[in-house]
Amino acid sequence: MAPSSSSGLTFKLHPLVMLNISDHFTRVKTQLNPPSSSCAAGNTPAAVGATFPQNFRVYGCVIGAQRGRTVEIFNSFELVFDPTTDSLDRAFLEKKQELYQKVFPGFYILGWYSTGSEANESDMHIHKALMDINESPVYVLLNPAINHAQKDLPVTIYESEFHVIDGIPQSIFVDASYTIETVEAERISVDHVAHLKPSDGGSAATQLAAHLTGIHSAIKMLNSRIRVLFQYLVAMQKGDIPCDNSLLRQAAGLLRSLPAAHSEKFNDNFLMEYNDKLLMSYLAMITNCTSNMNEVVDKVKTAYAKKIRTGGSRIPFM
Repeated sequence: MAPSSSSGLTFKLHPLVMLNISDHFTRVKTQLNPPSSSCAAGNTPAAVGATFPQNFRVYGCVIGAQRGRTVEIFNSFELVFDPTTDSLDRAFLEKKQELYQKVFPGFYILGWYSTGSEANESDMHIHKALMDINESPVYVLLNPAINHAQKDLPVTIYESEFHVIDGIPQSIFVDASYTIETVEAERISVDHVAHLKPSDGGSAATQLAAHLTGIHSAIKMLNSRIRVLFQYLVAMQKGDIPCDNSLLRQAAGLLRSLPAAHSEKFNDNFLMEYNDKLLMSYLAMITNCTSNMNEVVDKVKTAYAKKIRTGGSRIPFM
């Protein structure tokens, strides 16, 4: 590894890329639930019953734009890795590239990403395989291991350079410095994600699991009680137990209180109430978006007004 890059390029990384890589790794790890036994890493099993190591990796491409000496990485998409050939699925890559060119004509494939603690020799083979798409691809590496003592982001951007080692020219990875670049929409999204963490220190997933567990327990208890009542009424009908008129009246009253699910009037009333609830939810969302937009407009106006007062050039606000 060379200490730093000498290309002179300026890299700007958007938070959306880091969120995509982290989400990709988390989803694959959750789906595969890898055991401790070792085998080839990859996104999909090589054979039925294959196992995965705990340090498996995910792969994808990063896209963005290069303006002069500034490379700005805006987004990313996932790729399929074939563990049998240690290579990426080129047909899938070309299809994704074609789709992204239609939706984002100004974005191009700048390189690729992966997860791990550091770059290794096998990464150089994948890196070279992408040089027909970009002659100088970048490699974004995210370290998924949690290190509470680390203050910097666990993301490293590598470039490839030719260096003469022991008289032999070789292509190696070199570190490239980068800065975090955000737009207003990304700042709002990141702030929203940051506020999802509960104040008691637990995770949002834990709270959701507890909520769903409570609902499941309530439904299970209701089902068991209905089954007991049904079995009791069947036994009473067969004459196995004496008839209890008081209990029958209570069961009949309970059944009459249930909504007539097959009634046309019930369906109309249900759909009307359901649409009213949806309309209220949509209005609340629109109101919230309008409030956020007003805050953004006020901040932009304040910023430009301050720049005008200090003698800066005035830029018209559209």
